[in-house]
Amino acid sequence: MEMIRLNKYLSECGIASRRKSDELILEGRVQVNKKVVIELGIKIDPSKDVVTVDGEKIKAKGKVYFILNKPRGVVSTTDDEKNRTNVVDLVKTREAIFPVGRLDYHTTGLLILTNDGEFAYKLTHPKHHIEREYVVTLNRELEPAIADKLLKGITLEGRKAKFTELEFISKKNTKKVKVITVEGRNHFVKRMFGAFGYFVNDLDRTRFGAFTYEKLERGAYMQVDEDYIKFKLKESKFDN
Repeated sequence: MEMIRLNKYLSECGIASRRKSDELILEGRVQVNKKVVIELGIKIDPSKDVVTVDGEKIKAKGKVYFILNKPRGVVSTTDDEKNRTNVVDLVKTREAIFPVGRLDYHTTGLLILTNDGEFAYKLTHPKHHIEREYVVTLNRELEPAIADKLLKGITLEGRKAKFTELEFISKKNTKKVKVITVEGRNHFVKRMFGAFGYFVNDLDRTRFGAFTYEKLERGAYMQVDEDYIKFKLKESKFDN
């Protein structure tokens, strides 16, 4: 079998994303053939080498994928100190799945859950600049001059930030807009509008790359296969 990087193998086994797997390695929690490995970039032969994380042997699992229309009042973490309902609780599966990216407690919309760390890496790594589309409802009408500034770009926490697209959904209701961004920073959309004194009353993610929640009702989910995932990845616009 072909030699592959250890962090990639961990992600393919559904342990964590490649970046998170690197953290596990640096923390000394990963062993290869009973020896702790703390060197990043090491390659293994999955057909011969025995890999353990926290003493538990791991192996490649069948990949599963779920599209969820996330409701309000649900967290996107798999471990919440307040014991609130999380997105994994909404999906019935025996596999250990995790959300691809996050939506905050009050944000609704598209969320993908999987045990495929490599897929999660492709969709969320900043270098790929994958589009995220949101429908935003503001506390007051958005001024056209402010919309222009959000498109041209502002400085947010010392870094350039902008929406790649912004359009009013209705001429009669300028509180509601659609925005597209390639940014994955936490609370990015809310902080962009907040920079000009606006408060986001409602935020719904309608698209991530080429993925949508289609006709799913709020709180509902559907399982999709690997062919569907590959097709949607090809449709997504990647910057390499």
